[in-house]
Amino acid sequence: MLVTNTETIVGQEITEVLGLVRGSTVRARNAGRDFVASIKNFIGGEIEEYTKLQAQSREQALERAIKDAQQLGADAIVNIRFESSMISQGASEIFAYGTAVKLK
Repeated sequence: MLVTNTETIVGQEITEVLGLVRGSTVRARNAGRDFVASIKNFIGGEIEEYTKLQAQSREQALERAIKDAQQLGADAIVNIRFESSMISQGASEIFAYGTAVKLK
């Protein structure tokens, strides 16, 4: 499955637009990560535990969007985008969406 954040794919012709596809996940922090994060908040620097959590969340949301596209019979997803939002204290949603297309 080709996935791109552009409207077109170089060297490919889009023959059909199948529609919107999406995938999301909601993740919560945990006590162990919060403890390390509180120390980093005090001394400064990247909070690697949260960076890893967000990266894993983006990958899972993307995998779900790809699965949605596969169910439509798509060859690719164009205009893929990611959004995040806070659901509650300590939990956030990562949302991936794009347009499923057929290629020539």
